[in-house]
Amino acid sequence: MKLDHKGVWSSCLEFIKQSIDPVAFQTWFEPIVPLKLKNDVLTIQVPSLYFYEIIEEQYISPLRSALRNYIGDNAKLEYSVVMAKGRKKEAGVTLNFPTSNKTDVRNKAVDPVQNHQPSIKNPFVIPGIKKLDVDPQLNLQYTFENFVEGDCNRLARAASLTVAKNPGKTAFNPLFLYGSSGIGKTHLAQAIGIEVKERSPDKTVLYVSANKFQTQYTDSIRSNSLNDFLNFYQMIDVLILDDIQEFAGKTGTQNTFFHIFNHLHQSGKQLVLTSDQAPADLQGMEDRLLSRFKWGLSADIKAPDFETRIDILTHKTRKDGIKVTQDVIHYLASHINTNVRELEGALISLLFLSTVNKDEITLETARNVVEKLVRTQQREMSVDFIKQTVCNYYGLDVESLQSKTRKREIVQARQIAMYFSKSLTNNSLSAIGSKIGKKDHATVLHACKTISNLIETDKEFKSQIREIEAQLKQ
Repeated sequence: MKLDHKGVWSSCLEFIKQSIDPVAFQTWFEPIVPLKLKNDVLTIQVPSLYFYEIIEEQYISPLRSALRNYIGDNAKLEYSVVMAKGRKKEAGVTLNFPTSNKTDVRNKAVDPVQNHQPSIKNPFVIPGIKKLDVDPQLNLQYTFENFVEGDCNRLARAASLTVAKNPGKTAFNPLFLYGSSGIGKTHLAQAIGIEVKERSPDKTVLYVSANKFQTQYTDSIRSNSLNDFLNFYQMIDVLILDDIQEFAGKTGTQNTFFHIFNHLHQSGKQLVLTSDQAPADLQGMEDRLLSRFKWGLSADIKAPDFETRIDILTHKTRKDGIKVTQDVIHYLASHINTNVRELEGALISLLFLSTVNKDEITLETARNVVEKLVRTQQREMSVDFIKQTVCNYYGLDVESLQSKTRKREIVQARQIAMYFSKSLTNNSLSAIGSKIGKKDHATVLHACKTISNLIETDKEFKSQIREIEAQLKQ
């Protein structure tokens, strides 16, 4: 008995289910609806153009095999892309897209319905949010006026102001701001958003951390609402994504952001990205995504020099009405030279002490605060710092950890670096693996178990681990 379109698709699903990940199957195949089967052409309905792109890029091989198994060698596939209007699933608009030459696919030509804005689910608030109601998630203190310019950040500030005045219309798209923690990347990125909103209130601006984006993406997969997630982000006029290095090793998130990036960029919308490393130094990221990060301008923000630190402290004291002598300002600027955040933290500590003691902020008070800060301050732990410390201890070149050699001393050093990275940083196993030898999360987990076992069974090795740990925490 010859199967109809529903029977054929049901058989195809059973075939495909055996060859792909269960989560992927649930995400990308269960929402598909078979529409008809005529002359060996199966027409299927997908909820967005993004679904079509993902199937074409990642799952066309098992899909082609399934179709040929149950329809025959002349099997062809026709897509109908229907975007839901509001909450009525049966209402929609069918869009056209170019026929792929690499697969047996035909695409139905249907006139699109115009002048209808579908309801968008806002992952920050509630479903059905209107475009103009999107909260930009900006800190209004992070303005260009409050950003102290110096040699360390002059290029980045100038580029940011250019983008803010004409978002999406300059060569700086994306604008990629990078540098170590606490030196003003977030401030500058948010200043762009604030300036855009002041100049063009009708533009939709959104600041979001990479961690928040990742959480929203995961939630959309679990709730089968990925299409809503994509629709929301694709309507943003200026998207500011902070700490994008946190996408390392997260393939699904990277794939989704890749399509959002393409849509926004091609639509003339502005992207502003921040990272603790330059695009060329990021690890655990897909090459196609890294290449797009380099399309615009990459602007480095360095740690503030002495003059800039003095300017920052002076600006802060004037803005907050804090009475501090130049001697105190110079002392703080001389002894706290890592980042802006620590400078401001020292000033807040001084203000608190003077308020509690009902006394002026003296040079002696500043010395006491700085002494305690420097003494108790923990070095910001990073995978790179851990790799360098471990290699210094064993007299190895850091690059050797990235090599494919199976020499015992290098393999063990690599495992030790993974062990400490897991216990002393907030990086995921995948991110650690990508930064140490380009390994997967299973390799990192195995390394951690191996080192833990050696610590329990080998006293000399345990002593070495404790010495390395002391160096990391000193």
